[in-house]
Amino acid sequence: MLTTELNLPRVDDFYAMLIESHEGLTTSQSHAMNAALVLILSNHIGQPEVLKQALSMARDTAELSD
Repeated sequence: MLTTELNLPRVDDFYAMLIESHEGLTTSQSHAMNAALVLILSNHIGQPEVLKQALSMARDTAELSD
């Protein structure tokens, strides 16, 4: 089951690290980095049903962003 409650200590610090990791990259490189990060973390999770839930939640969030 996908954990949807806040489970990351110091979430603001992580967000800052994420933004900083993109500094100096082109838009294309930034997209490639995001894709690589998704694949690396997906491999770490390794549970297809959890990944399916995460993909659905992410898509729902993206569709609400416009």
